[in-house]
Amino acid sequence: MRDLTSRQRQVLDFIVSSHQAQGVPPSLREIAGHFNFCSMTAAADHVRALRRKGFLEGQPRQARSLRSTSPLQRLRRPIADIPLYGTIPAGFAADRRQEPAGCVSIDVESLGIKPTARTFALEVRGESMIGRHIMDGDLVVLEHGVTPRPGDVVAALIDNESTLKTFAIENGRPFLRAENPLFPKLFPAGELVIQGVMIALVRKRK
Repeated sequence: MRDLTSRQRQVLDFIVSSHQAQGVPPSLREIAGHFNFCSMTAAADHVRALRRKGFLEGQPRQARSLRSTSPLQRLRRPIADIPLYGTIPAGFAADRRQEPAGCVSIDVESLGIKPTARTFALEVRGESMIGRHIMDGDLVVLEHGVTPRPGDVVAALIDNESTLKTFAIENGRPFLRAENPLFPKLFPAGELVIQGVMIALVRKRK
């Protein structure tokens, strides 16, 4: 079988994961909506290419009849779509609001996590967490509503400014610690709100 383009692989993954989750493959309208295609024609073109290359089979013009023929896809592990809420500074805290920016699809078995309705992801900006091997451009997967323990990496609002740091306690007082000696400890002057505790890290391919 010929190689797939990046987009064709994404479409195939979406068809397979939707089939696994819902019991039926997605319609052309659902495929077009998921990838923000301008029309269902673009979705149909990708489906035709996947059929032509031998990765899908089913009745022509009937997306609901599609099924994967790839052995690799039949062995595919469960994939979860985690909402991505923009970026978070891993540097000095910044006054900013998080805006939805799509989602990130992850292999939950490989990462060893069980996503819930409170699981979300943020893209890291900055180098204050390099001591924990969290680099600029990485995606951190976090769980909202979890009580942090000392040593946990957290997304937090400290005096209404957001940042990614290690949660710590000193003399009974909670604070945020950078994992880079160039950055200071952050003690809240007023409020420290934990937005999420990190449960996984995803590194983007450069």
